[in-house]
Amino acid sequence: MSKPPVRVRLAEAAFALFDERGYEQTTVDDIAERAGVGRTTFFRHYRSKEDVIFPDHDRLLTLIRERLQTSSHSTALVAVSDAVRLVLLHYLDEGDLARRRYVLTSKVAALRDREIASVARYQRLFREFISEWMGDPTESASLRAELMAAAVVAAHNHVLRRWLRGEAADPVREVDDAMREVLALFPPPGAHPQSTGTTVVAFRTGQDIEALLPSLRHLLEAEGAQ
Repeated sequence: MSKPPVRVRLAEAAFALFDERGYEQTTVDDIAERAGVGRTTFFRHYRSKEDVIFPDHDRLLTLIRERLQTSSHSTALVAVSDAVRLVLLHYLDEGDLARRRYVLTSKVAALRDREIASVARYQRLFREFISEWMGDPTESASLRAELMAAAVVAAHNHVLRRWLRGEAADPVREVDDAMREVLALFPPPGAHPQSTGTTVVAFRTGQDIEALLPSLRHLLEAEGAQ
């Protein structure tokens, strides 16, 4: 039976040592020794022990950017949903490693700070794409793009955390449902929200209500015929 790839062995060794000794007490040399490789080999795969913990965000950001770039104006929101699913699937593929990372980062403040910085990179990428899709340089549009990007990332993270805690039986379906809710909050530029029912504007007049009813009915019927 062949050994796992060196990168995987290093990650497994690192998390085992973090569990045994604690994150701060574990060194790069400890990880390399446990994995049965030299220090030089470690640095061929990771820049630091922190890099062992986190997924390859640069690669994930590249995958997202490539997916977004393949979209047209009419399919931009589909691309956003697909990109979010790509990130979730990466964590699902990691399986137990992702859950161990979640536990570790909840205990070490420096790792939480790094995770927050990584989330900000994803949000910035989505914001830039959404802003370009909207094609509106105004301040209100810029704020709208920022809000939408934040909602996209929040939806993904909500589902991811549920899965990490063992609460989501079907996280892919959940993230698709969550994205539909997010996108429903942000209609495409130029779209007019559909309205149902009757809207009545109240005002004060000296006329009797019975005298006004025929005119109000006529106005409502004319509006409905448009």
